[in-house]
Amino acid sequence: MILLRKAMRTNALAIGECVNLAYSGWISRIGQTPGPMLQDYVEIIDSKMVFVSEVDRAIVGVLVLSVTDEGFLLENVAVAPAYTGRGIGKCLLIRSEHEAKAQGYASLYLYTHEKMFENIALYAKNGYVEYDRREEYGFRRVFMRKHFRHNEAQPGVGADSQCHASCL
Repeated sequence: MILLRKAMRTNALAIGECVNLAYSGWISRIGQTPGPMLQDYVEIIDSKMVFVSEVDRAIVGVLVLSVTDEGFLLENVAVAPAYTGRGIGKCLLIRSEHEAKAQGYASLYLYTHEKMFENIALYAKNGYVEYDRREEYGFRRVFMRKHFRHNEAQPGVGADSQCHASCL
């Protein structure tokens, strides 16, 4: 069973560990440490919307959301490698859409490194469309956006909920 809940400050260390596990494999391909590995997760929890996925009380997934001048941002989605393929990432994506819709946004956007081809393909498969490429903070980023259909039903993934394969 996967538990999805809001993060607490006391989760910052475990969130950082999960993010490091999820992103460390990309360092050699992109030639630098991915941005999420450089963040202070106490500060992130205090300033953004952060959710965690737990399996047996261990944090195995992280979702960071924020609002920017461009709209509702899916800033980070990370799943520990030992837990990929179990629907955790999909559950986190659904949660991000739920949050964006609940706050009245008609779309959600994200960015990923241009050399993270698998991520670009995964996001495209989930309805995100590339709309820009930029270099920011030394990272070559691909920006993608997902527009929601008018009157689209909100996904059934609440703030503290248990995700089953059926919710995906």
